[in-house]
Amino acid sequence: MRLEFIRDGPALLIENTERTLIVADLHFGIEADLAAHGLHFRSHSRERLDRLLKTVDTSAPDRLVLLGDIKHSIPTLTRQEWAEIPGILDTIRRRIPILVFPGNHDIGIERFLQNGELQPKEGAVIDDVAYFHGHTYPAAHLGGHLLITGHHHPQVNLRDHVGCSLQAPAYLRATIDTSALGLDIPEGSGVARALFVPAFNEISGYDIVRIARDPFSPISRCIRQEDAEIILADGSYIGPLSLFLEDDDMDKKPGKGHHDA
Repeated sequence: MRLEFIRDGPALLIENTERTLIVADLHFGIEADLAAHGLHFRSHSRERLDRLLKTVDTSAPDRLVLLGDIKHSIPTLTRQEWAEIPGILDTIRRRIPILVFPGNHDIGIERFLQNGELQPKEGAVIDDVAYFHGHTYPAAHLGGHLLITGHHHPQVNLRDHVGCSLQAPAYLRATIDTSALGLDIPEGSGVARALFVPAFNEISGYDIVRIARDPFSPISRCIRQEDAEIILADGSYIGPLSLFLEDDDMDKKPGKGHHDA
């Protein structure tokens, strides 16, 4: 199995017997939700779709896995989503076959999908790799496979010694507690690992330290933080999660950042 990290997605390409492109958390229609909260932006759906199609063209996969939260609003569909989602999906499927693992934001998405595109929300195994969105408990039979999950929008906050900082999409790779998740692990399959995929939506990011400190899904509550690792969107290895947790602890110490006059 070969993994390729595509920075300009961010997206993940997995090559086994076939080539599968994975994209998570598109959140088409997010602008309508922002407008409802007083933040008014024009729709960037066209640019987001163009970036997705470019990623498909440059990676030449056999299929595209959409790892949930294709749309944004819950629990209903907004006017923007009604207008945009059907055309977006038609444009994508004219380019490549799609499989959709529905997320918690995807209520009603099934009406826009064709036969065979909608996958179980608890996940499925495709070409010996397990996929699910990440907001529910995964199906037991996903055990024994690398588990690819969206939902968490991981990003890393990097700071240098002079105080400059950078927020960047990132992957979180970790061993998971299979018994706590209820996964069936075949004998001899070794440890189970999960790979948390960053959001494709350019304005959806969530600090990896916050994911670890305050987990909000079954799988994020079951990662073994002591061996978790952070990888940038281009595949650059950053280091263990524990280093970022230690830095966060230092930032919270009383008096940090203050100097006596």
